[in-house]
Amino acid sequence: MRKEARAMSVNELLRSSRLSWLAASGKESDVVLSSRIRLARNFREIPFPNRADFNQLAEVRLEAEKLLPGIAADLGQDFDLLDLERITPLQRDVLIEKQLISRNFIQNPQHRIVFITADRATSIMVNEEDHLRIQCMAPGLDLDTPFARASHIDDMVESQVDIAFDEKMGYLTSCPTNLGTGLRASVLLHLPGLVFTRNIQSIMNISPQLGLAIRSVYGDETESVGNLFQISNQLTLGFSEAEIIENLKTAVMEIVSHERQARKALALYMKERLEDEVWRAYGTLRYARLLSEKEVLELLSKVRLGIDLKLINEVEAGCFSEILISSRTSYLQNLAENENLSKNEIDRLRAEHVRKALLSYARGQENQK
Repeated sequence: MRKEARAMSVNELLRSSRLSWLAASGKESDVVLSSRIRLARNFREIPFPNRADFNQLAEVRLEAEKLLPGIAADLGQDFDLLDLERITPLQRDVLIEKQLISRNFIQNPQHRIVFITADRATSIMVNEEDHLRIQCMAPGLDLDTPFARASHIDDMVESQVDIAFDEKMGYLTSCPTNLGTGLRASVLLHLPGLVFTRNIQSIMNISPQLGLAIRSVYGDETESVGNLFQISNQLTLGFSEAEIIENLKTAVMEIVSHERQARKALALYMKERLEDEVWRAYGTLRYARLLSEKEVLELLSKVRLGIDLKLINEVEAGCFSEILISSRTSYLQNLAENENLSKNEIDRLRAEHVRKALLSYARGQENQK
C-alpha cells in the first residue's frame, strides 16, 4: 500500500502543473516570481562526486537515505524519493523543467537520488556536484523563508554526519566559487519593461561589479525568450550568509524599481501600442490551436505584463506559472505518455493546455472553449 501511495505521489509530482513556490501571491510578485536558496555540503571522508567511485557514491546515497526520516519528521513534511536510474530520461527532463533538479544532476544517473517535499518547495539532490545540494524555494521576494528551512535541514544533517569544513576556508565544495558558506541565493525576475526599453544590458553589465550574476532563463546570450532572468550571488568565500542575502535583496529591489519605472513609461508614452500588444497576445493564447514553446513564452510575458498593469482583467496572474510549466515540451510528452509525438502534435497539445489554463483562471467568465 505504501509503495502504491508513493507511486501515485510521484506520478502526481510529474503530471501536476502547479508549483507552490511560483504562486503569484508573494512579495513584489509583479516583478519577482520566486526566490531560491541552495546549500552545498559534502561528507568529510568521501571524495567529491566527480572523483568518487561507484562504491563511494553508493555510500553517500545510503547515508542520505538514513537522514531522510529524521528530516521529514522534523519538518512535518512527507518526501518523495526519486532514483534517477529508475525514472526515464523524459521524466528527468520534467523535473528539470520544474527546477526541482539541475541539468548537471542527470549527466550520470548512477547512485543519484533526489528527495522532494510534498509541497514541492524543497528538494535535496544526492551526489550532484556535491554530496548534498539542499534547495528551498518560496514565491516572490522572500529569501529568508527558504534560507531558514535550508539552514534547519543543514543543522539536522550536521548533527548526524561529519561534514567537510575548514576553519579558514569554511565549507569545502567541489566548485571553488561555492567555498565558504556553500550558499547560492537566487531570484527569478520578470523584466519585460527593461527588455523593451533596452536597459536590460546595463543591468547585466553592472551585476558582476556587485558580486552578482544575471542570466536569461530561456534563450541564450544573444536572445532572451520570455523576459525571465535569474540573478544570484557569484561568491561565497569571505562573506556571511546574512551579507550574501542582504546584498542580493538590495540589488533585486533596485532592479524592481527600474523595471517598474520602465513599465510606467511604457504605459504613459506607448499606451495604445502596449494595449494592442498585450491583447493580441492574450487573444492568440486564448484561441490558437497550434503554439510553439518559444511563442508561448513570448506571448505569456506580454499577458502577464498586461495583468500586472491592469490592462487585462479577464484572467488572474496565477495563470502565468501554470502555463509556464504546462507548456514545456517534456512535460507535455510525459503527460501524453508518448515521447515520439510530432512537432505538430506537441504544438496542438500545448495550445490546448494553454486554453484550459486561461479558462481555469478566468474572472467571472463562462468556461467555454
